[in-house]
Amino acid sequence: MPIVSVENLSKVYPVAVKEPGLKGTLQHFVRRTYRQVKAVQDVSFHIETGEVVGFLGANGAGKTTTLKMLTGLIHPSAGVVRVAGHVPFRRQAPFLQQITLVMGQKQQLLWDLPAMDSLRINAAVYDIPDKQFRRILGELTEMLSLEGKLTQPVRKLSLGERMKAELMAALLHQPKVLFLDEPTLGLDVNAQVGVREFLREYNQRYQATVLLTSHYMADITALCQRVLLIHQGQLIYDGSLDGLLERFAPCREVKVELAHPLPESELPYGEIKALDGQSVRFLVRRELLTRTVAKMLAELEVLDLTVTEPPIEEVIGQLFRAGEVV
Repeated sequence: MPIVSVENLSKVYPVAVKEPGLKGTLQHFVRRTYRQVKAVQDVSFHIETGEVVGFLGANGAGKTTTLKMLTGLIHPSAGVVRVAGHVPFRRQAPFLQQITLVMGQKQQLLWDLPAMDSLRINAAVYDIPDKQFRRILGELTEMLSLEGKLTQPVRKLSLGERMKAELMAALLHQPKVLFLDEPTLGLDVNAQVGVREFLREYNQRYQATVLLTSHYMADITALCQRVLLIHQGQLIYDGSLDGLLERFAPCREVKVELAHPLPESELPYGEIKALDGQSVRFLVRRELLTRTVAKMLAELEVLDLTVTEPPIEEVIGQLFRAGEVV
């Protein structure tokens, strides 16, 4: 059985419509009219135990709304959701013991107190025995490299240390399912790497299931073999990162360093994306790649040649702009 099962999930918000001016204000007060905003539309997917799945979409696409329905914070308008064998919106204690939600733009640690105080409060909330608390605390402190930091006031920690402490607070009860909404938001490159390494190790050590949203594609490519793409509330892709490139990026990028500069008219090998002196960057269709590269090597004085996939950010950006439903 999948640990997360979502069937035909939808969320519709009634939003009041108000005309401008005094007349509009009086009408709004006496008799309100509403329009229906479809935040999530007929979304279905399943996640197996131990999977790390990326959940991608532009701002307003429905990612956070979906996560809130999966964690029971809001009630779905339609559809069936089960997480770890429970119906999330019932918010039963056994369900809450098995999940956690971390939002990069919100904090649960008390600002002026040491992180340890907040951790002890969380341990009391989840009724974690003291011996178990000390064991889990030691494991997470080592994994997150937070030795000596937990006795400092939270406001004295760096942003990266604070995010790690937030993760520790969210994982004290050792949940089976982690819902992570932008956990590296605003962190510098080194702090982002630290959080990614921790999440990878945590997943491998405890076989925790992770659903991760992030605007940093490096988070997704480093952690996720599978991605879900949501656009205007609809799921437009569910599959592997490699499959995404195969399906929606029909071209490879070929970078060539020539012995001598050549004009664009003498480089009929593909769509030229950049021409800077001796360096040329082409887009070449996958089915023509072998033939085109052989032709380049035979006809040009080539000093260096590399073939790469187009950047994943570019592919996903094109998908969102097209809004193609598959």
